[in-house]
Amino acid sequence: MNNEFFEALKFMGQEKGIEEAYIADKIANAIVVALRKDYGGKDIVSCVIDCENRIFNVSVRKTVVEEIEDACAELTVDQAKNYDPNAKVGDIVEILLDTKQFGRIVAQTAKHVIRQGIRDVERDKTLADFQSKTKELVTAVVHRVDPKTGNASITIGNSEATLPKLEQVPDEVIEEGDHIKVYVVDVKSTEKGPKVMLSRTHPGLVKRLFEMEVPEIFDGTIEIKSVSRQAGSRTKLAVWSANEEIDAVGACIGQRGARVNQIVEELAGEKIDIVKYSDDPVAFVSEALSPAKVLSVEIISEEPKACRATVPDSQLSLAIGNKGQNVRLAAKLTGWKIDIRPESGFYGEDDDTVI
Repeated sequence: MNNEFFEALKFMGQEKGIEEAYIADKIANAIVVALRKDYGGKDIVSCVIDCENRIFNVSVRKTVVEEIEDACAELTVDQAKNYDPNAKVGDIVEILLDTKQFGRIVAQTAKHVIRQGIRDVERDKTLADFQSKTKELVTAVVHRVDPKTGNASITIGNSEATLPKLEQVPDEVIEEGDHIKVYVVDVKSTEKGPKVMLSRTHPGLVKRLFEMEVPEIFDGTIEIKSVSRQAGSRTKLAVWSANEEIDAVGACIGQRGARVNQIVEELAGEKIDIVKYSDDPVAFVSEALSPAKVLSVEIISEEPKACRATVPDSQLSLAIGNKGQNVRLAAKLTGWKIDIRPESGFYGEDDDTVI
């Protein structure tokens, strides 16, 4: 019987991708919970399942007494001597139970608890798998897209998750069978199981893509200082290297744009501005407003951080960007509130545009 049990346990472990010992522990707990009811709910039942040595023992511990008051937890000296010839009053006797004699109700209860235990194991494994991938980029396979909500059901390894429509890149078409990269924003444990927050729009996705594509970022030679993103349209990336001989921006772009083009392709054509980070806010803001040319940056306030950037009249629309996109992303990238002013000083009724 033990061999059959452990063979079944081994098969179950392989099928579920879970350690045998982990399943065995859940099953042992389930058996204890089920049998405890037969002993007045007292914590005197134990179950040992040793996968390595193929040992499966269930036992109950009873106290030896002169006169029985609780048959569930006590036995007389004469009864105890059937299990331990040297038993005396006050001793604890461990009685091995014959698993074949378990009642039908106990068997059904154990079966139910074991099933729940396996579900718990799978849930815990899924939670652990995703927690190990938090803030990381993973490859997923799309197996269904809800035609009403647009939410995509995806598979990551052996686990299933959902990529909400709001976390998908605008105008991007995701179809069944597609292999896509998603960013694991966060993982939380809930009563209904792991809640995994996935995204294709998070700035962290772009950061991880650059780490994969640019070895100098992966090994720490080049550091990504900040990222700002409007998914599906434009991303700004600020990079820096402690080694002055290294061109951080050039390394990220790659020869003839090879590196950045790979990432642009992955992001379905999303524009990427790579700028040089600087501790000097004047230099950093000037870089962040790229591709516009900045004539000067004036610090208005250190707290809150606010500045005024002056650009040639011909560069004004480029500096501001479509619907304010360029200056808005520059503000997020630098952490400074940016007031754009044309060189001539004339800009409608209000001389400036503030983001």
